[in-house]
Amino acid sequence: MASPHFLIMSSSFLYLFFATSSFSTSAATASGSGGGSWSLLHKTIGISAMHMQLLPTDRVIIFDRTDFGASNISLPDGKCRVDPHDTVLKEDCTAHSVEYDVTLNSIRPLMVLTDIWCSSGGLMPDGSLVQTGGYNDGERVVRVFNNSCDKCDWREIEDGLVVKRWYATNHILPDGRQIVIGGRARFSYEFFPKTLASGKAYSLPFLAQTNDLISENNLYPFVFLNTDGNLFIFANNRAILFDYSQNQVVRTFPEIPGGEPRNYPSPGSAVLLPLRIVQGKVVVVEVLICGGAPKGAYVNARNGTFDGALNSCGRIKISDPEPKWVMETMPLSRVMGDMVLLPNGDVLIINGASNGTAGWELGRNPVLNPIIYRPYNPVNSRFEVQNPSTIPRMYHSTAILLRDGRILVGGSNPHKFYNFTNVAFPTELSMEAFSPSYLDPNSSKIRPKIIFPVTQTKIQYGKPIVVQFTVQIQVNRLNRISVIMVAPSFNTHSFSMNQRLLVLDNNNTTKFVGNMTYGVNVTAPPSGRIAPSGYYMLFVVYQDVPSEGIWVVI
Repeated sequence: MASPHFLIMSSSFLYLFFATSSFSTSAATASGSGGGSWSLLHKTIGISAMHMQLLPTDRVIIFDRTDFGASNISLPDGKCRVDPHDTVLKEDCTAHSVEYDVTLNSIRPLMVLTDIWCSSGGLMPDGSLVQTGGYNDGERVVRVFNNSCDKCDWREIEDGLVVKRWYATNHILPDGRQIVIGGRARFSYEFFPKTLASGKAYSLPFLAQTNDLISENNLYPFVFLNTDGNLFIFANNRAILFDYSQNQVVRTFPEIPGGEPRNYPSPGSAVLLPLRIVQGKVVVVEVLICGGAPKGAYVNARNGTFDGALNSCGRIKISDPEPKWVMETMPLSRVMGDMVLLPNGDVLIINGASNGTAGWELGRNPVLNPIIYRPYNPVNSRFEVQNPSTIPRMYHSTAILLRDGRILVGGSNPHKFYNFTNVAFPTELSMEAFSPSYLDPNSSKIRPKIIFPVTQTKIQYGKPIVVQFTVQIQVNRLNRISVIMVAPSFNTHSFSMNQRLLVLDNNNTTKFVGNMTYGVNVTAPPSGRIAPSGYYMLFVVYQDVPSEGIWVVI
């Protein structure tokens, strides 16, 4: 039975009411010592999911290259893309981008005109997707996808970038702009939207210094906004704290122990660990980097020798006066993996291979088992191997968090063209979902569900929020309640740009209201340095079990 809906607003408070969730996954939990379950959503979506971004409409924009020939899904209404610069098809009537509707589990083909291969992107504060660069005639193009209509399509801005960008990284900034950093042979950064004051490329020598002349290993650098407004930038095996407004390196961090490369084409993955806000401040800021390939692995793979992937993770408190790396060992080696922040604060490590590197035909031995990393468990008890998929997700695979708590997984095409036969790892057009163990049916009684507001709730920096919710158990007090905000990320090539999880300030004020209803006082993030303006998924977490999220915009 549905619970009543309430909304009480004043100048100081926003009241949110919650009830239990009836959500459960349709897939059975696989056998084995691990957790989680898998479900196949689509045997084919028509394209291989090289890039993915969740929109605040619960739709996912997915796209691939345009220069490999025809895809397996036609453009609508007899449309065709005419591109005299395309290296394979000058006239192409198939789609290379699709929109996936999570609620309806449906696919809609989209038209993209220029080549978006190995590009970058992120959400703007208004929820529109800005995607930058690519290959060939797409290297300087900016493409915008407006999320405000049911039949929106890509809009392309020719020469939207100052210089060509291929394998770059984007990050949203506190002022709402995006910074675009690096790319192949591009040791610079620029901003979008461009202005008279910022309409040029700015040199970033750190990218040249970390560039391996043979294998590069500094492409798709890991970039995170620090809570002081500067950017943490990791490339190859080193990192800096960078003041982009003054074009100045603020701090140089120690090299990651072992000195092995962690970026494309030897990609591990990286996350900014959950930011806990206490009395308006974030005391500890930590970065976690896991996996990758050893030095020389890219050259060796091209010569037919597939080195074992790295099994190490490096964790560093970038907020410390004298930060040092702390190394941990994963139970499974992994290159080309993806790291996804889960709404309960855990980290999911998924996809990838145990030998070789990124690149055409350069990976071997898929890693089918995801791993859960619990950052606040004691050392040596943080990793847990999960139940495996049956689908190898190799080069050009992707994974993102959905609002219902599942992880959407797609892609894998280690070939120059779509190749489905007589190869070890056929091009994958399928899409599946991984459901962490918090979605198991035995957790349903303690899983909250947000009833109101439904979506698009506006919150203001530093303002109090009173959250109320109910669960299907009767106790006088609930412990271990957290209210979480997660930014939807742009995922490609083992890195999720703009991924960010905030644990809102909670003064242990959980109170029993009555009729299985409880309330907790939290405070919205204090500034754009901690939470850049835009859309977030908000979750309530009880005993490590998150509710289904709602969309909020700050």
